[in-house]
Amino acid sequence: MISLERFQKIRHMLLHRQPDLTVVMDNVNKAHNLSAIIRSCDSVGICEIHAVSYRKTIYAQQNAAAGTSKWSALNLYTNIEMVYNKLSELGMQIIVATNGEGCLDFRNIDYTAPTALVVGAEWDGISKEAINGASHTITVPMLGMIESLNVSVATAVILFEAQRQRTLKGMYLVPQLKPEYFERLLFEFSYPQLSRELKRNGEPYPMLDEQGGIIYQSLLS
Repeated sequence: MISLERFQKIRHMLLHRQPDLTVVMDNVNKAHNLSAIIRSCDSVGICEIHAVSYRKTIYAQQNAAAGTSKWSALNLYTNIEMVYNKLSELGMQIIVATNGEGCLDFRNIDYTAPTALVVGAEWDGISKEAINGASHTITVPMLGMIESLNVSVATAVILFEAQRQRTLKGMYLVPQLKPEYFERLLFEFSYPQLSRELKRNGEPYPMLDEQGGIIYQSLLS
C-alpha cells in the first residue's frame, strides 16, 4: 500500500495540474535539455508535453526521454503540423520562442489563456514551419554579449512567468483536471504496477479512500 505522505503529495500535485498549458519541443535532442525541460514542465503543473523530431536519431533520444518522464506524459510526433493541429483543436494559442525582428518580450504574453510554448533545437533553433504556425513569437531579452539562453533555461524562464501569471489569477487554487481524469491519474501514479496490470487485462480501476487505500468493494458495484 502507498504511504499516506506519498499519496497526499501525488494528490497535491494533481490538484495543481494545468491541462491548458503545454510545451512543444521542436527537434530538441540533447538528453540533458530534454530532461531539464521535462522537470520544468512538471514544476509548473504541465500534464502533457509534445516533442517533434525530423530524424530517427532525434526520435530515439526523445523516445528515451519519454520513458523517463514519470509525471508528465511526453507525446512524440514526426512533424510540427500534427501537433499544431491537435493544439488548435484544443483552442490553444501557439507561442514560439525565438530570436529575430518582431518578437515580443516574453512577459507581454497572457499565459492565463490556453497556451502551448514552442521551443527549438539546440543548434538549428526553431524551424520555419513552427514559426509560420505561431500565434505570437517571443524572446527573452538579453543585455549581455551572449545572444540567447540555453533552450532548457529559456523554457524554464518562460514557464515560470506563466506560473506567476496563473498564480496571480488563482488558477492553481481551483482544480483544473476533469474529475474522471484526476481519479485515473491518481490511481496510476499511486499504484503504477497494478494499474498497468489492470489496463493490460482490460479491467477497471478500483476507487481509493482518503488515505490512498484500495476500496476493493468498488469493483463489485
